[in-house]
Amino acid sequence: MIKIGSIELKSNVLLAPMAGVTDLPFRKTVRKFGQFLMYSEMVASQAVIRNVTRTRTMMDADNDPYTAVQLAGADPDVMADAAKLSYELGAKILDINMGCPVKKIVKTDAGSALMKDEQLAQKIIKAVVNATPLPVTLKIRLGWDSQHLNAPNIARIAEAEGIKMVTVHARTRSQLYSGNADWLAVHNVRNAIKIPLIINGDITNADKAKQAMSDSRADGVMIGRGSLGAPWLLHEIDCVLNNKTFKPLPDSEKLRVAKEHVTSVLNFYDEWTGFTLAKKVVAYYCKGRHNASKFRALMADTSVTSVEQLHEVLDAAFSCLYFHVVVH
Repeated sequence: MIKIGSIELKSNVLLAPMAGVTDLPFRKTVRKFGQFLMYSEMVASQAVIRNVTRTRTMMDADNDPYTAVQLAGADPDVMADAAKLSYELGAKILDINMGCPVKKIVKTDAGSALMKDEQLAQKIIKAVVNATPLPVTLKIRLGWDSQHLNAPNIARIAEAEGIKMVTVHARTRSQLYSGNADWLAVHNVRNAIKIPLIINGDITNADKAKQAMSDSRADGVMIGRGSLGAPWLLHEIDCVLNNKTFKPLPDSEKLRVAKEHVTSVLNFYDEWTGFTLAKKVVAYYCKGRHNASKFRALMADTSVTSVEQLHEVLDAAFSCLYFHVVVH
């Protein structure tokens, strides 16, 4: 099994950090299905230093030893200070983001932009690793674009500086989330390092997880967008990868999980934020079901204002029905 420093993981299936998704309510929902290593939403190091309330909320791991706090930034000293504060707040594992491709992160020279500057990347890795006694992991992409596939070199630097595990999203920054993840290309990272390697990108079911592991020779898989509205997916993949007995969840159980997730969101946030996010959560659970587009449209309707209406939509979605939800 995978070890990150002294921490031995219970599964080689991990939950990816996803902005606006992997908050504490979502992670608690996934936790019901197993002891997977889960990553917080990406946290801006500058915001940690400024003690931004929303940022501290994003870092809340609820004393879960299998939750990693992911930090983003481009200043080694600020990243080190953010790491220290994360440690003081109870983090058990830290992660450095060098994979986020979105423009607002890249334009600050953070995220995947750091793959263009290996010297700065090395300084940040060294600063964060040396800031606390916590084990530190790293998330990267294949490179900035198809002409600069330097993931193996970044991974070698990371291992030399004390990083305990590397996760590779098998796309370049220039691809964003388009095209297909190139799992075979991650094989080059496997050849470059001895520490645990995790493969990420387009792994939306157990068959794809097995193929990604085979192509990349990675030690584990990280599940991202495929888990939206399907927090049980990590359990399913874990069972298939590790030859465990898997019993598919009946729709009645999925409906119960969805409603509990919505309740958790409403209880965790203030009233306005909670309801706004709860509508998004409901839309995720309707994904792939009969009349899903109509249910998603309802969740965008500003006239849907009650918890009862959210539950009506979920009941209808999991019954493969569609009806007009009464709007008051």
